[in-house]
Amino acid sequence: MKRINLAYLLPNFFTALSAFFGVMAIIASSQQKFEKAFIYIVLSLIADGLDGRVARMTNTTSKFGVEFDSLADLVAFGVAPAMMLFFAAGHEFGRFGALVSGLYVVFGAIRLARFNVTTGELDPRYFIGLPIPTAAVVLSSWIMLDLKYEGGVSLLLEIGALFLAFLMVSNFRYPSFKKIDFNKSVALKVLVGIILVASLIYLFPIEAIAGILTIYTFYGFVRGILNYSKAIKKSN
Repeated sequence: MKRINLAYLLPNFFTALSAFFGVMAIIASSQQKFEKAFIYIVLSLIADGLDGRVARMTNTTSKFGVEFDSLADLVAFGVAPAMMLFFAAGHEFGRFGALVSGLYVVFGAIRLARFNVTTGELDPRYFIGLPIPTAAVVLSSWIMLDLKYEGGVSLLLEIGALFLAFLMVSNFRYPSFKKIDFNKSVALKVLVGIILVASLIYLFPIEAIAGILTIYTFYGFVRGILNYSKAIKKSN
């Protein structure tokens, strides 16, 4: 009888944990417990980050793990934030609100499928299109800001969700940070930066997360538009 290598189970455990937190976020949203839903989505992000790193560290990457990860991501970062959006704001707009949540999930699925089929073919320093975990945390943090400050910007949230959905399937490039080589000359600066970011998140968790990831989101978009404009000028 073939023995099972327990090392292969560890990354899949974190993947399962990510999917589980995603389902918990959906349930919390349906109960109008949006702060809990946001926390569960962030926990899903952490678990999702751990599964890939553990797999690479233990050299236990597998085709099953890749497919399982994509399915878990669709639940945790596609369906969960879409349901959070619908229960928090989308239900006010009837079928339009349902359509926006549905399109967000569909475009997220397209983003995941494209990532799977292009892995290894593209520059590993960049993502093509906004990563779905980033889109999920950005959207859920926007919702939390609206609820916290009673902004009453439900329509803007719907438009924002459509914008994030578009960015996921766009060709705009986003830094991946996975292949960055932090040499000694910049290591101290990076450490100081991490401490400052962690301090901001500690003091103002929702505002800091929303601000940092929103900047990242618009960075890729603005950079892509500027590059496109330069290309048009050169061609003329």
